Amino acid sequence: MSLPAEFHEIAKRVNNWGRWGTADEIGTLNLITDAVVRHAAATIRTGRRIPLAVPLRQDGIQTGMIPGRVNPLHTMIAVNFEMFGPGTVATSDDAVTMGLQAGTHWDGLTHVSHSGRIYNGRPADSITTHDRAAFSGIDKAGPLVSRGVLLDVARARGAERLPEGHVVTPEDLDAAEELAGTRVRSGDIALVRTGQIQRYLAGEKRAYAFPSPGLSLRTPEWFHARDVAAVANDTLTFEAFPPEIEDLWMPVHALDLVEMGMLQGQNWNLEDLSEACAEEGRYAFLLSAPPEPFVGGTGAPVAPVAIL
Repeated sequence: MSLPAEFHEIAKRVNNWGRWGTADEIGTLNLITDAVVRHAAATIRTGRRIPLAVPLRQDGIQTGMIPGRVNPLHTMIAVNFEMFGPGTVATSDDAVTMGLQAGTHWDGLTHVSHSGRIYNGRPADSITTHDRAAFSGIDKAGPLVSRGVLLDVARARGAERLPEGHVVTPEDLDAAEELAGTRVRSGDIALVRTGQIQRYLAGEKRAYAFPSPGLSLRTPEWFHARDVAAVANDTLTFEAFPPEIEDLWMPVHALDLVEMGMLQGQNWNLEDLSEACAEEGRYAFLLSAPPEPFVGGTGAPVAPVAIL
C-alpha cells in the first residue's frame, strides 16, 4: 500500500526540513537550549532517581519478529587473566553482540525513510552497508538532557494497562497532560505510558510485542504544536500494532523521524516512574537520556534516568 493522501497532508503540516538550516542533522533536539536545561534542572526537589531501562540480557525483549535485531549475546573474553605474568593484577573482560535497538533505545533520524528521503530532505541512499548513516547518525544527538514529562495515558484513563491495539490519540494526550498538571512545552521530552511493558515484565514476550497499543497517526501534530524535542514510550512498536489504517505500516515513525526530525524511543520501563509521579503529585522531572554514540548508527541503546 502506497502512502495515502492523509499521510502526505499531515507530513506537510509537521515538516521541519530547513527549519534549522539545510546542514542540520539533529532536528527537534535543537529545541533543547541551555535555558531549557536550566529550567529542567529546577524541577529537581528530592533527588529521587528512577531508572527507565530494561536490563540487557540474552533472553530479552526481542522475539525474532524483526530480522537481525538480536538480544545481547554476552561473552566473557577473559576471566581473571594475569596479563603481566603470574601473581600480577588479573583482569576480566567481556564483549557483546546485539541489535542497537534490542532493548531500551532511541530510534535515530535515519531509522526509517520514505519516498527515497530521510530527515531534512537528504537521500535515503546516503545510508550504506559499509559507511552506515552519512548524515544524522545517532552519535550526532549528543548529551540528551531536558525536562521530561510523563504523559500517563493509562492512569489518566483509569486503567492499569491500555487495551490491546488501543490507539493513543491527541485526546488521550490531552487527558494525560491534564493529569500531569503541567503543559508540555518547547524542548520537553514526552514519555507516553500505556502500561504495555507490564506484559514483558510478566514474562509474556510475544503478548508484549503483538497486538500492542501505541501512538496514532494523529499524534505527530500534537507533538509538533508543542515543539517537543523527543518522545518515548513503553512498547516495542511505538505506534499501534497492527496499524490503525490497514496495511499502512509505520506511518508514525515516518512522520516523527523523517518529516519532523524527532527522536523516538521504545521499550522504556515507565512503571516505577508512574508510581513515583502519582505519589508525589507531579509529572515533570529532569531526564538524562543520552544515546550511546555509535558513529553512523540508526539507533542506540540508552539507560535513561528520571530525577525527581
